[in-house]
Amino acid sequence: MKALLFFGKLIVMEREIMFFQRKVDRAMKKLHEDSDAGRAERGLETKDGDEREVPELEKNDLLAMVIAAMITIVPVALLVLVGFGLVIYFSLIH
Repeated sequence: MKALLFFGKLIVMEREIMFFQRKVDRAMKKLHEDSDAGRAERGLETKDGDEREVPELEKNDLLAMVIAAMITIVPVALLVLVGFGLVIYFSLIH
C-alpha cells in the first residue's frame, strides 16, 4: 500500500482511489440501468413510450410565477448593486 505525506497528513492513496472507483462504478451502473439501452436489456418499455400528462396553466398562473420571480430576484439584485456601489465609493471617492 502506497502512502503520501502531504502537509503533515498521511494520505493513503490506493485505498482512497479504490473507494472513489467503487463510487464511479456504482454511478455508471445506475446510469446504464436508467438509460434506454439498460431498459431494453431488461425488456422494459423505454422512456419515450411513457407519456406524461402536462398540467394546464390556469388564468393567473403566469402572473403568479412572474411575481414570485420578482420577489426572489429583485432583493438579491439590489443587494449586489448596493455592494458594487459601496466598493466603488470606498475605492474611488473615500
